[in-house]
Amino acid sequence: MVKAIVGANWGDEGKGKITDVMAAQSDVVIRFQGGSNAGHTIINNYGKFALHQLPSGVFYSHITNIIGNGVAFSVENFVKEMKSLKERGVPEPHILISDRAQIVMPYHIMFDVYEEERLSSRRFGSTKSGIAPFYADKVSKIGFQINELYDDESSLREKVAHVLEIKNATLQNLYHKEPLTVDEVFDKLMEYKEAIAPYVADTFDFMYRAVKEGKNILLEGQLGALKDTDFGIYPMVTSSNTIAGYGAVGGSGIPPYEIKEVITVVKAYSSAVGAGEFVSEIFGEEADELRRRGGDGGEYGATTGRPRRMGWLDLVATRYGCRVQGTTSIAFTVLDALGYLDEIPVCVGYELDGKRIDSFPSTTKLKRAKPILEVLPGWKCDIRGIKKYEDLPENCRKYVEFAEKEIGIPIGIVSNGPARDDIIYRNTK
Repeated sequence: MVKAIVGANWGDEGKGKITDVMAAQSDVVIRFQGGSNAGHTIINNYGKFALHQLPSGVFYSHITNIIGNGVAFSVENFVKEMKSLKERGVPEPHILISDRAQIVMPYHIMFDVYEEERLSSRRFGSTKSGIAPFYADKVSKIGFQINELYDDESSLREKVAHVLEIKNATLQNLYHKEPLTVDEVFDKLMEYKEAIAPYVADTFDFMYRAVKEGKNILLEGQLGALKDTDFGIYPMVTSSNTIAGYGAVGGSGIPPYEIKEVITVVKAYSSAVGAGEFVSEIFGEEADELRRRGGDGGEYGATTGRPRRMGWLDLVATRYGCRVQGTTSIAFTVLDALGYLDEIPVCVGYELDGKRIDSFPSTTKLKRAKPILEVLPGWKCDIRGIKKYEDLPENCRKYVEFAEKEIGIPIGIVSNGPARDDIIYRNTK
């Protein structure tokens, strides 16, 4: 069976923990899109990890972990993460890298930095990981697929020269920087070739056979639906498709009808890193207090370390995100963080141009939307350690069930703490 785990909102929903839990029951875990611009935080017996490119199944010896063709693959970060696992006592994971994946080049990161500098106040809040320039090159057909490193070197050198004609024109005339040489770029590709050679494989063929054999396959997405390049808060989005449907294309090449379950992760409040519309956002001391209590050690980006923007649970955005994802069930996370509140505001609708709307609008309208809040009673206690749903405080259960009713999709998993075993399964049938 093929399952997908994805996010409903801006990312940072707690997908890492849920993926880690679900991975234990899987044979294959695939990271299918995105790059090193976001991370999944996982806490297990080895410690606390922020995985940026590696699939969340790397802590299990029985799993084949695949970095799919839709990933913006940074060789440097891959090597760094693998080294970190080894240094912290994690056994060598079984990893395959798609030979159709494309490489984040050093100049992609340079261009990302230079463009943010050039845009100044109009910048996108990029993590400066080279993601947008990478995907631009991929669509422009001047990216480098991993399989090209293992073909004819003279052809590869010719392609480098062709690409640098374009890159150097931009570097010199737009950014006023020094040009790159063919030798330095080619030599870097040869370093990459050697570093990843043991992992490169035809993952399409591997996945075809895995599906035929009935393996349990987990598709792992990065960020959330509101950061999708098509369905998100454009232009303040990522540069890849973050929705479950892309898992069939970007990570595996399996038919879309093989995805039987889509588990969408929803945080019990809202948070986001980077710029973009965020209707339920809160500020000042109210935001600082929620940020301090959220997550494990506070709400800060797993990749950037930046303080996350905070807000109340936005049921309009969440309902939309779950519909875009094709959600079959919800994992509701970080519920324990709200235990300090007497009352908990929830965004149940938007006011747009003097009228109430319950659907999530396009970005131009979203800019004018204001939150309509409903206040629910808090439960004023620590819920960590509770294993059964019926043992949660009544007001806590009412909060979960209110969200479930408004979203219209069953909440099957409730996470009530950062540890792997801080999890409650609900019978929603």
